[in-house]
Amino acid sequence: MKNLKIVLATGMIALALSGCSQYNARNFGGDYTVNLPENKKLVEITWKDDSLWYATRDMRKGEKAETYTFEEDSVAGVMEGTVTIIESQTEEKSE
Repeated sequence: MKNLKIVLATGMIALALSGCSQYNARNFGGDYTVNLPENKKLVEITWKDDSLWYATRDMRKGEKAETYTFEEDSVAGVMEGTVTIIESQTEEKSE
């Protein structure tokens, strides 16, 4: 009976941790990556409760795609999460 409880508890923890990556990054120090649609620039990013919200805009001529890494720096130094935002762009056509 004790082994069954351990197996069930382990399964529930694994299920909870494999659920929502955003939630894990915010609450348990996981990593989460967002690949923005092509030709979009990151403007702002924030959390509302356990959901990640980000604002984008169209890339302007001459702008390049960038990658942003947001890292938590917690007081205790444990369970620090990382969110990576990756921009991409189509090749500009020569005129």
